[in-house]
Amino acid sequence: MFQLLPFTAWIGELKNPKILRADLVAGVTVTLVLIPQAMAHAQLASLPPYYGLYAAFLPPIIAALFGSSRHLTSGSVALVSLMTAAALQPFAVPGSAEHITYAVVLTLMVGVIQLLLGIVRLGVLVNFLSQPVVLGFTNAAAVIIGTSQIDMLFGVTVASGGSYFVRVWTILTESLQHPHIPTIGIAILAFAVMIGLKRWKPQSPWVLVAVVLTTTVAWYTDFEAVHGGQVVGKIPEGMPLFLVPEINIGLFVELFTAAATIAFIAFVETISIAKAIATQSKQRIAENRELLGQGLANLVGSFFQSMPISGSFVRSALNFRAGARTGFSSIIAGCLVLVTLLWLTPLFYHLPLATLAAIILMAVAGLIQFDPIVRAWRVQKHDGVVAASTFFLTLSFAPHLDYGILIGVSLSLFAYLYRTMMPRVVSLSRYPDGTFRDSESFGLQTCEHISLIRFDGSLYFGSAGYFEGKILERVSKMPELKYLVVDAEGINHIDATGEAMLVHVVHGLKEGGVETYFTRIKEQVRVSLDRTGFIEELGEEHFHRSLYRALSVVWEKLDNESPCERGCPKNCPLNQAELPEGVVHYRV
Repeated sequence: MFQLLPFTAWIGELKNPKILRADLVAGVTVTLVLIPQAMAHAQLASLPPYYGLYAAFLPPIIAALFGSSRHLTSGSVALVSLMTAAALQPFAVPGSAEHITYAVVLTLMVGVIQLLLGIVRLGVLVNFLSQPVVLGFTNAAAVIIGTSQIDMLFGVTVASGGSYFVRVWTILTESLQHPHIPTIGIAILAFAVMIGLKRWKPQSPWVLVAVVLTTTVAWYTDFEAVHGGQVVGKIPEGMPLFLVPEINIGLFVELFTAAATIAFIAFVETISIAKAIATQSKQRIAENRELLGQGLANLVGSFFQSMPISGSFVRSALNFRAGARTGFSSIIAGCLVLVTLLWLTPLFYHLPLATLAAIILMAVAGLIQFDPIVRAWRVQKHDGVVAASTFFLTLSFAPHLDYGILIGVSLSLFAYLYRTMMPRVVSLSRYPDGTFRDSESFGLQTCEHISLIRFDGSLYFGSAGYFEGKILERVSKMPELKYLVVDAEGINHIDATGEAMLVHVVHGLKEGGVETYFTRIKEQVRVSLDRTGFIEELGEEHFHRSLYRALSVVWEKLDNESPCERGCPKNCPLNQAELPEGVVHYRV
């Protein structure tokens, strides 16, 4: 039953008055932030503000009922809202009836994509969005979100369209030349209230306080009529009507790339939030179940004129801190939004758009984080390049944000393939402490008759040629070489190309008078080699579970064939006789 109806796992707990009360308090607390944020996000998506309330009503309830997280709260978020506006800009005038229709169709498509991926259990596909790509894209999106609100803060009107950099320059020029002072005053008041309360009263509903205060000031001063300021205006009363989204195959094709990108980004954001909170709540998160919940929320929401939704970090963290115990807190929040739509919408008529812009800027300020990009560079320079490239490409292609992330994913995959094509291959020798280390890095003496090589990586079509080249390079430098010992512990996977390369190299070396031995092969690799007959053909005596055993066999054969002038194995640079079998014989 839990698989089909996840909420059955917690709905019985509501019989406990303490749990029910905790969820009620958390639901009310989240609603105080949800309502103003939802209206601000709708503005960011170039939709009338009340469409944010539509997204805050039913989708969070559906996501809570059919998702796996007890604390995740879904709804409109800044990043997805920006991507929605960017996706629709080429097809309709922002704010127009056509734009609204297309936004609902986009929500339907996002829901269907997420739902299908969840049904076939392909939630793992989001792993192709690497951390560097997400970092670069998120930072770029945050910059775009912030700059997109400048005209609202300064009360200027700029025609839409054009490249991102040209539009930003136009907005800045217009804002400096023709600023609307009353609007700037409202924006400053909103920022002052939110920053002040967030710093000195962090537990207070600082977003709601800013909304109430600036709305009151706008009403009292007749901000719209006398000063020409922009306000939310009339909001239709009542719950959103049930309407079937427009079915247009041509539009589906045009929006597919954007819808797929939003579906992936929204889910990455959602699952990251759910897992972050789960580490504190000690709850298990089912990725595919969460994907189904988000897909259903978007799908059902599209029939009630919702914009695309995702999990919200701010509201989910607030929900957890407020003491929520089950998903019922999100149901409470959704119901309170419905109450607002039914009876309280007149209260938002005088809400300044500058206040909504300030709310958006406060929300995205935390998204701009360049330290993780620097950290990625320190971990692996390739990752730093991917993150920085995704950042600049996303800005350059704006408003076509999907281009930036698609190129970022491509760069990330290319960087991964590049790394795996040339993994670490080292020649090992004995270090004074008895361990085996990279002979070149540590300046260690090597044996002229025995070469011990370690390969760290999967042996597949991309790396097989590289490994073969390294072996032949090593052999060419050792005219007296008689035995090659391959430490295969670092090989986790082998494909047909890798196996064929081993056959070719082993036979070639044998013809040249060099025998090949393998040690510490992992079971999955050994099974593959056993199935092909490679082990039987080469002989079981050429495969050993420890370096010590492999070297002992080689030393014995070497001593019987042609005793070493150094007196091997006693004086061999590879001698490990003093180490008992079974200990770790290497350190590279």
